[in-house]
Amino acid sequence: MSSPTTLVLIRHGESNVTVNRVIGGFRTCTGLSPLGREQADRLRDRLASTGELAPDVLIASNFQRAIETADAISSAFDGMPVEIDAGFGEHDPGPEIDGLTFDAFVERFGRPNWIDPHDEVFPGGETTAEFHLRVGAALSRATREHEGSTIMVSCHGGVIDAAFRQLLRTASTGAFELHTLNTSITEFTAVPTGGWRLGRYNDVAHLHGLPIESPRLTST
Repeated sequence: MSSPTTLVLIRHGESNVTVNRVIGGFRTCTGLSPLGREQADRLRDRLASTGELAPDVLIASNFQRAIETADAISSAFDGMPVEIDAGFGEHDPGPEIDGLTFDAFVERFGRPNWIDPHDEVFPGGETTAEFHLRVGAALSRATREHEGSTIMVSCHGGVIDAAFRQLLRTASTGAFELHTLNTSITEFTAVPTGGWRLGRYNDVAHLHGLPIESPRLTST
């Protein structure tokens, strides 16, 4: 009997764009903050010591913050190479918005509409529906290519939200709200009926004693 496919989603460590209150798409992402690097190192140490996960493949989105997180934890698995898949990238704000501060965005465009999946949340960027379609395609591709394996993906809070909605077949928007913590572990396992079972969400036991976030460098 073959092993079930297991999907492990790791949210990246705290990013510089979060600390600076910037909308950081893949074009302007500058990677992890000092706290974010410490979070990733804590996760690496946990995975190395517990052996609780044994991925067959390690994937990262094309954002620097996700790549740095994956690079940090790969040493827990004998330096497993990191595959880059842009399909697991965060909601793309488009070239005009990428790098804009949150305050400047709200001043120019107002607060985004997250309820209508077809609303142009970011002018020139992805709608929520387009974002979910891209993430869904990445999930399907990864689970098809690595069926029966443990797939670990260093990705983003929005990607994990999209995965919940698609794998557990819930509403595309609304209905619930997730607050996925940095370097948290979320784990899904395929079941014989063709669906998925949620094993854990927001597991951050390795962050005990660390602050939740760094002080913001700009006002909110």
